[in-house]
Amino acid sequence: MMNNEIKRVTGLLVIEVVNSNPNGDPDRESDPRQRPSGIGEISPVSFKRKLRDLIEDHESLFFNSLPELYKSNPDRFHILESRGRNRNTIQDEMSKNIKTFNENDFLESTFVKKYWDARVFGNTFLKEGGHKGYIKTGVVQFGVGTSISPINIIRATFTNKPGVQEKKNAGMAPLAYRIVEHGVYCMPYFINPNFARKSGCTQDDIELLKLLIPNSYDLSRSLIRTDVRIKHAWYAEHLNPLGSCPDYEIFETLTPSRLGNANDPSTSWADYQDVTNLPDQIMAKIGSLVDLMQL
Repeated sequence: MMNNEIKRVTGLLVIEVVNSNPNGDPDRESDPRQRPSGIGEISPVSFKRKLRDLIEDHESLFFNSLPELYKSNPDRFHILESRGRNRNTIQDEMSKNIKTFNENDFLESTFVKKYWDARVFGNTFLKEGGHKGYIKTGVVQFGVGTSISPINIIRATFTNKPGVQEKKNAGMAPLAYRIVEHGVYCMPYFINPNFARKSGCTQDDIELLKLLIPNSYDLSRSLIRTDVRIKHAWYAEHLNPLGSCPDYEIFETLTPSRLGNANDPSTSWADYQDVTNLPDQIMAKIGSLVDLMQL
């Protein structure tokens, strides 16, 4: 039986990037995302893509290592935001079992029962005709990850003995290798039970999210993203569903402090003062604090 008692949660990912591109910017030839101030960025869309990809492959080692609740019910854990999806099929799933556009009918639809990411992150997938009854804000929202200090971007040309295109830069990919030398990013995330009854999200869906986050970068390495480390995945449960502590107090306290000149790019984790817990006055306002990386 699915567990529906979702807790209010404030979370913070502390991500160390070492000679990698955590999130390329398509508007800047896939340079690592960077603000005019030099501060690096990781978009929430890019992070959620990694979570979705881990769930979508039901034949993977990861999916088959999940608790029985998940791997024995693969039909509940498909991905709506899937590459090559069939829009007509999804619209049929939205309509199935729905006689009217009321909330209860929607929660019993094949659509809700099938797509994990639609239940957790929400969806903006309109039924044919543009009916707004299907637009649902998600229980889980990730914010933009930003680096604590400015980042230094290194660009290099890759060479390849056989040319990619004959007579065109044969054997070279000019400045194709674009990486962050070193950076520490903080990405906030939020779990809001207020929207659970509208999206069909359950606590079991959230428990799966907790298993996904620690594996998001380790199981999605690529040539340009070889070393992205989640140093901490803080998960703070509140004392009540509406929240018992301001989010900013948790974020400000758990963010590592930069040692030395904060305006200079860092070179290693030793350039930061790590945080391993919240002070007693904040712990008294919340129910619990765990680091998902240590579970």
